[in-house]
Amino acid sequence: MEQVQIISTCLVRATSNESSLHKNISKIEMTPWDLQFLLFDPNQKGLLFHKPKEENNNIFKSSLIDHLKKSLSHTLDFFPLLAGRFSIVENTNDGTISWFINCNNAGVEFTHARAPNLTVSVILDSTRIPLIVPSLFPLNNTPNFESVTKPLLGVQITELFDGFFIGCTINHSVGDGTCFWHFFNSWSEISRGYEVIFKIPILKRYFPEKMNVPIHLPLKLDDDIFFETFKLPLLLERVFHLSKESIAKLKAKANLEMGVKSISSLQAYLAHIWRSVTRCRKLGAGEVVVISLVIGARSRLNNPPLPEGYFGNAIHIKKVKTTAGELLENGLGWAAMQIHKMVISQNSEEVMKMYKDWAENPILISKASLYMGSTKLAIGSSPRDTIYCTDFGWGKPIGVRSGMPNKSDGKITLFPGAKEGSVDMEVSLFPKTLQALENDQEFMEAITKT
Repeated sequence: MEQVQIISTCLVRATSNESSLHKNISKIEMTPWDLQFLLFDPNQKGLLFHKPKEENNNIFKSSLIDHLKKSLSHTLDFFPLLAGRFSIVENTNDGTISWFINCNNAGVEFTHARAPNLTVSVILDSTRIPLIVPSLFPLNNTPNFESVTKPLLGVQITELFDGFFIGCTINHSVGDGTCFWHFFNSWSEISRGYEVIFKIPILKRYFPEKMNVPIHLPLKLDDDIFFETFKLPLLLERVFHLSKESIAKLKAKANLEMGVKSISSLQAYLAHIWRSVTRCRKLGAGEVVVISLVIGARSRLNNPPLPEGYFGNAIHIKKVKTTAGELLENGLGWAAMQIHKMVISQNSEEVMKMYKDWAENPILISKASLYMGSTKLAIGSSPRDTIYCTDFGWGKPIGVRSGMPNKSDGKITLFPGAKEGSVDMEVSLFPKTLQALENDQEFMEAITKT
């Protein structure tokens, strides 16, 4: 099998703290939204590009790798927290610990790698996602809490036979998917020659009035929860493509079945894959099945609202539960309506309740709980992410893939498709379930062949 060859690894720092727009920020407190992910793995996404053409050579006054290092360094002037590390304070009065982000410019991990026999088409066109893809990312097997000593951000530039893959790993306790693409897009802007990025990040964290800051976690540094190990089960992955037309049909069907117009496109196709995977798992009718969705606070908080460019986590997880029998007997519209009801219940008051409840009773979800059972679907990322505008100076990306962190049987990662209005679903399942899904006629009728 093709191997990724590491050519070099170094630390890249911001060009100058003194010239940074955020030069007076040295410490950033962490919110419940941030702290909830300490035991999870980081966020890994990567973009696939064709190789630059000859006429692009004037963009890169030295080598492309040196150019990307320099542009990354300049970009970090706007994102000083990403070049920092976590710091921990032991609160001796109550035996708890507190965490904050130390903007100390310790550096970002930058890796240059080669996979000379790996082609763009193998990554993009293979029926199953090639097993080499996780090797295209840095900082693998690094839980978020380890960024006390390890970088909060790592990037890996892998030269392929006929292209480049830029893999990015960001600690999930620093920011969510919106933050991830905010940084990635900003780096590409600087790479194209801009001196100032289009959207300046707001680094001040959100805390309601009268909340005690920093938040005290009822843990000790030597607690077993930080040393928990879990062997990842064998998973296979595939990207299923939903065209704009196919999505419209699912939405129309779901609304027609329920006699409403309120079910969204997202709710319709999530209901479709939830029912399909449940059917392929061959569960008993009475078994409880769960779909977990990420609920964003950015568009929901209104008193006060989060500022445009807020750079930090602003999400929580909500679940919809039913039984396998109910889910499969009641049709697409019924399943979509259960998701719809949960989503519309997440108003500003509910978001703040979740936030304050966690602060008063902080519970870190163990990593092993992600992998327990085969009755769950977990939805990550968003088809609204700004991916295909991330141009580093030699053309827009032609594909996107994620790494292995936080993957489990039933993890669905959503990306916008390359064609406007389409969606790519990156599905992780046990081999037997994925094969059954590929042979499931009802599911595959909605899938566009690529």
